[in-house]
Amino acid sequence: MLSQNSPHDPLGPRLEIDRLTVTFGGLTAVDEVTFTVQPGAVVALIGPNGAGKTTVFNAVCGLVRHSGSVRINGALAPRRTAALTDLGVSRTLQGLGLFGSLSVRENVLVPVAGRRDAPRLVAEQLAALHLDPLADRPVAALAYPDRKRVALARALVTDPGLLLLDEPAGGLGADDIDDLASTIRRVAEAGCSVLLVEHHVDFVMSLADDIVVLDFGRRIAQGAPEDVRTDPRVEEAYLGVKATR
Repeated sequence: MLSQNSPHDPLGPRLEIDRLTVTFGGLTAVDEVTFTVQPGAVVALIGPNGAGKTTVFNAVCGLVRHSGSVRINGALAPRRTAALTDLGVSRTLQGLGLFGSLSVRENVLVPVAGRRDAPRLVAEQLAALHLDPLADRPVAALAYPDRKRVALARALVTDPGLLLLDEPAGGLGADDIDDLASTIRRVAEAGCSVLLVEHHVDFVMSLADDIVVLDFGRRIAQGAPEDVRTDPRVEEAYLGVKATR
């Protein structure tokens, strides 16, 4: 089971970011960014390096101080990362954050250790992400694409209502990217909202329902993939093509 309608399902947007601003000393990394993530939607946050994408993620997770508001299921997001699970939020990391000496099964177990239904939850995720044959192998012995699947299984084992994916397609080949896109779409169709940061533009364009584009910390465009792809402001940010409007 990839995900199901969670007890965290909100009546309104799953995630609401309103005029989010993050500063580091005299540098404004995120400048009054506003957008929402609806239930079951896949929203992509894209932009050039240094645009502020991961900083937005960190603000949602309570890792950086900010002004403006971040609401999860209508409630202000906690400033403690540990409290996010109780709100139905799960996140993957660019660096994966797996325990190399532990088995695949043990890594996926970590977020639900101590729960009576933990064996069932872990078994469901191992099956859903085709990790059963690797379940008892140490993560350090796996190929990188398999490690990425373990990280995703660990994020999904809590049955989140909001899944944050930080560069999920990074380092993957074409076939693995196609499999990842299918998995994310199935997760969203089961009711989980997905917010992802990604540099692989073709992957984003084929998957996302809505795309938010950042440049120098500001939102410069937002909309459906077909609209964002041809937006002159996005072309300028990525390609240096001078916007004409």
